[in-house]
Amino acid sequence: MKIAIVEDDINMRKSLEIAMGDYEKYDVHTFKNARDALKKLDDTFELIISDINMPGMDGIEFVKTLGGKFEVIIITGNATLTRAIESIQLGVKDFLLKPFEIETLITAIERTASVSKKMPKPFSSVSLSSSNTFLGSSPALDKLLGRISKAASTDASMMLLGESGVGKELFARHIHESSPRASKPFVAINMAAIPDNLIESELFGFEKGAFTDATEAKTGQFELAEGGTLFLDEIAEMPYSLQAKLLRVLQEREVRRLGASKNTKIDVRIICATNADLHTKITEGKFREDLYYRLNTIPLNIPPLRERKEEILSIADAALARYCLQYGFETKSFSPNALHALEHYNWPGNIRELISVVERSAILSDGNLIDTEDLFLEARGLGRI
Repeated sequence: MKIAIVEDDINMRKSLEIAMGDYEKYDVHTFKNARDALKKLDDTFELIISDINMPGMDGIEFVKTLGGKFEVIIITGNATLTRAIESIQLGVKDFLLKPFEIETLITAIERTASVSKKMPKPFSSVSLSSSNTFLGSSPALDKLLGRISKAASTDASMMLLGESGVGKELFARHIHESSPRASKPFVAINMAAIPDNLIESELFGFEKGAFTDATEAKTGQFELAEGGTLFLDEIAEMPYSLQAKLLRVLQEREVRRLGASKNTKIDVRIICATNADLHTKITEGKFREDLYYRLNTIPLNIPPLRERKEEILSIADAALARYCLQYGFETKSFSPNALHALEHYNWPGNIRELISVVERSAILSDGNLIDTEDLFLEARGLGRI
């Protein structure tokens, strides 16, 4: 098993490296900070062991940047309940308090490896594709992917448009992985999920002492995405007061942390997404027209699932197989009637709704054959067009 240890304390880092050297089955590589680790991490690594409190990029930001690509164990000497909960919500498999015996860490590693083999990562609309392969195919998807292949190799800003649930983050990741920036970070941030008063510090970061609770410096999302791609989801929800600052970042290619005295140059590609009518927002004075044109260099309209019906059954079958494995069920399949129902439902919630329906049917169906009544589509308006 190839393991990366990310620890800024040289004594702790060397101690772990020496102690784990006694276990031949572990190929251990150590890094003094998260940024150094991100430069070297690749698909050959199976597990990351990381401290939380590190200069520059802390452990939580590091885990966010990894984006679920690796199993992670957190080690820390001064944990708080909030940090522990935050790390678990990000998918961290274990959380160890320093000091600990090496045997405790080995047990955590083996436990994580065992769970990883038995329980794949939860299936979601964002995991519907590997690097460059979508589960289904349709004329609408093929046309869209053709446009993406032309634009991905450039640094032009792109705007993903489409209904909620069509998989805009999935397409953003696909663009990133198809670009020359694929080996660098992909950082996603949802504007609608962050309180207005925190968006500025989240995007641009801040210096220690910038405000009352700034007890240590924080790296912003722009800096975390250095060399890679920053995906700004729900861009229409960005406060108007910050839009001018974002426009300046796009024009000058530099950011300034809150409380900093100088700017920091950045090399980041911007992809944004929205399901809102930005033209209406502009008319209402809620979105800057100049920012819109700067972000909308290459617009990509993602068709809703009802216009990509050829993909429905492939996605449903893959989701069902994943959920059966995840929950330890025997292999299940859809009846011909259920397949017909899935194909002819109009999916107002798009791929997100399809995945939800499949998960529920996998859990609630009594036998190994899922029939129409197990889908509960009647309550959703079966057959609506």
